[in-house]
Amino acid sequence: MNIGVLGGTFDPIHIGHLKVAEEAIARLDLPRILFMPAGQPWLKLNNANAISPVQHRLEMVRLGIAGNPRFKLSTIEIERPGPTYTVDTIAQLQSQLGEGDEAFFILGWDNLSQLPQWHQPSRLIEICRLVAVPRVDFPLPDLASLEKELPGISQKVILFDAPRIDINASEIRRRAAQGLAISGLVPEPVERYIKEHGLYAKEKA
Repeated sequence: MNIGVLGGTFDPIHIGHLKVAEEAIARLDLPRILFMPAGQPWLKLNNANAISPVQHRLEMVRLGIAGNPRFKLSTIEIERPGPTYTVDTIAQLQSQLGEGDEAFFILGWDNLSQLPQWHQPSRLIEICRLVAVPRVDFPLPDLASLEKELPGISQKVILFDAPRIDINASEIRRRAAQGLAISGLVPEPVERYIKEHGLYAKEKA
């Protein structure tokens, strides 16, 4: 069974994440999308307080995806000790798939452009397909340039031109910290959870 994989800190999960997953299901006919909260992202190791405690992020994902039976929560990265690398996660997932099945790793245009700086990017493109989705204010990735740094990548990338969603988690956290409305930016159960637990209040100036 082919699967889509959508990773991130999900701090918090928001409507944009859900629309991206729905688009991947529709275009690629994927039976399942795994939402995979990051444990200790290696890119944020120098700022341990950059993300909310894992129990809050996990619960927000559970609440956010509850309405779609094709959306599943994966705790693989949470359970792995130490820094988490995408290539290790995908390799672990791939080992669990049937012969001929593929993992489709979903990432933003911005992250695709930075892929040569990731951990073992050549191995990553060997073991999965990449689905690159638009990010507002980021240009379409230059596959010709990426091909020079990572030969073979152009054959493993699927570029989406939609959805174009102007929502980001940092803005949601800022609004929540200031007591501003976040309805329409996150699923309603997630909005209630944020309010009930006073998440992001620490970010108030």
